[in-house]
Amino acid sequence: MGIVRCVTCGRHNGDFALSTIRVMLVDDHAVVRAGYRQFLQTDGDIEVVVDAADAQEAYKQYKLLHPDVVVMDISMPGRGGIDAINHLRQLDPSSRILVFSMHATGAFALQAFKAGAKGYVTKSSPPELLVSAVRDVAAGKIAICPEISDVLAVTRIEDDESILETLSPREFEILRMLLEARSTNEIAKSLNLSPKTVANYHYGIKSKLGVNSDIELVYFGIRNRLVDAIES
Repeated sequence: MGIVRCVTCGRHNGDFALSTIRVMLVDDHAVVRAGYRQFLQTDGDIEVVVDAADAQEAYKQYKLLHPDVVVMDISMPGRGGIDAINHLRQLDPSSRILVFSMHATGAFALQAFKAGAKGYVTKSSPPELLVSAVRDVAAGKIAICPEISDVLAVTRIEDDESILETLSPREFEILRMLLEARSTNEIAKSLNLSPKTVANYHYGIKSKLGVNSDIELVYFGIRNRLVDAIES
């Protein structure tokens, strides 16, 4: 059953105004979390009620605190951000998730929105843009930074990007892990899947992308800046 927000405490389920926007920060770097916690709370209408270093902790804290907005990184140990977004949306279809990531490629942004994100801001954006994006997402609006907006404008006319759109969020997350050279067993453990299921996904991903080997898969990742973004 999905989470129903409490009316008596001033939170909303789409119809109730917020006096203070309660935020959860999810990023595996403690320094990043501390810095943006301080900046987000500068104006007083945003309160960072909790932070988390990985998807598992984020899921646990969301169930406990039901924040109004989740600010989510994509590249994290274990279950990555794309899959974490999908997981949170299954728990609470009304959850409002803003991606805050170093990845500035159309493929990551499209998969984040497909998984259920309501906004996407790159870490190279001015900090003020993150604050306004949090407010927009809390208000039920879509928030996209100019860098990603420009990328998305050309994404659909590029053949490889169009192919990447055929992947589900789970398939894209497994692709990301494969490009990080994670083993089948490591991926299975992170996503709570059987190794056989991961192997089936692996085969299906290569089939959808039109590659015949893992070497070709890596070249595909490099060509589409998936590997460069992960390693930067």
